[in-house]
Amino acid sequence: MTQPKDVTRPKLRTPRATAIAGIIFSVLLLIIFSLLRNAVPADPLEPGAWLLVDRGSIAVALNLVPFAGVAFLWFIGVLRDRLGAQEDRFFATVFLGSGLLFLAIIFVAAALIGALLLASSTAPDDLISTKTFVFARATIYTLVNVYALKLAAVFLIASSTAVVFTDIAPRWMAIMGYILAAVLLFGSYFTSWHLIVLPIWVLMMSAHILLDEYRAGARERER
Repeated sequence: MTQPKDVTRPKLRTPRATAIAGIIFSVLLLIIFSLLRNAVPADPLEPGAWLLVDRGSIAVALNLVPFAGVAFLWFIGVLRDRLGAQEDRFFATVFLGSGLLFLAIIFVAAALIGALLLASSTAPDDLISTKTFVFARATIYTLVNVYALKLAAVFLIASSTAVVFTDIAPRWMAIMGYILAAVLLFGSYFTSWHLIVLPIWVLMMSAHILLDEYRAGARERER
């Protein structure tokens, strides 16, 4: 009599190296923001002279956006994997939804900047200071400085709350997340460098996860 075959399959495990995705996202977003901030003035009503003189750095930044987006998705996956069975449905929904909406808004803003860059490639003088340019520039400013930043704050609050209740990271990281979320919610009107807040927190969290996974791997090899 033949023995029944084992139809169960081993669980797909997340590679430890994926924790580096958050570090990649943080570095890329900091580079993107630095390039755009140095090229594009913070004033949403500026005339648009950057379309003539800083096209190269802007094009580099826009081409890095998809890679940063993919890395951010991997980071979200790493956090959810860390939570495992401890993941609460409410906070998981807020955490995942705010992260995806943040990423979508960043992509839309980058697409609008790319459209301005492409439209101005043939006759830049015809686009600068027009109503079309002013509308597009104001839309980009509103998307990033109002909607994206507020969603980033929600993402920080939800993920920090998950850290508090599950202990997947030190408690001080959760407190830092709450403080940075407050900076995004209330302090974004006083500085033009507020977008670096999210990648700084993601960088800290990813470094902790990577170090923790390395220690776990070392303990397994010692057995």
